Amino acid sequence: MQSIGFILLGYLSGSVLYARIFARLFGKEKMLERSRDKNPGTANAFMYGGFWCGLLTLLCDMGKGFLPVFFFFRTGGELRPSVLETSLVIAAPVVGHVFPLLYRFRGGKGIATTFGSLLGLFPVLKPSLILAVFFLFFSLILRVSPHFYRTLMAYVCALFYMSWKIEWQAVTIGFAVITLVICIRMLASTEEREKMKVTLLWMH
Repeated sequence: MQSIGFILLGYLSGSVLYARIFARLFGKEKMLERSRDKNPGTANAFMYGGFWCGLLTLLCDMGKGFLPVFFFFRTGGELRPSVLETSLVIAAPVVGHVFPLLYRFRGGKGIATTFGSLLGLFPVLKPSLILAVFFLFFSLILRVSPHFYRTLMAYVCALFYMSWKIEWQAVTIGFAVITLVICIRMLASTEEREKMKVTLLWMH
């Protein structure tokens, strides 16, 4: 029952879209309408809401993933939760962000919340570092654009690498659920997408 409680807590925590909240607080109610993808996330909060709106959105979007996962492992470890329960606790905040109950299941892409959930595994940092490295690789070395394709490639490659290098099965399964949810969200998006471009670091 405790695991179910943390899964529900994580989902409800993820369902709070802070980009919309801070947009109202900073008088940027039409911020998302001005954006290209209408995504209630950190990137649009920075671009259309300003530095403080973006920073607060980033911290809260990461925090709503971090806190449920972090406290689950601090309070639920003695009950020996199953692999499935643990993986769902890890994935729940991202599922909530992508399909939020509070906003008719129309949420954001969940990238900041993913990092928050993975950082909630602290002191285990390897999963979050793997995802960060793939984002950096596809942003700086093998440059993939636009962001839509870069995100998909980063998540899918990180999942395969975690399946190979991470022995903690619950983390791999949880990240697999996260990757599936984010892929569904992005592929179902109606935003106009440019053709994918791939360039190397030394090419312009």
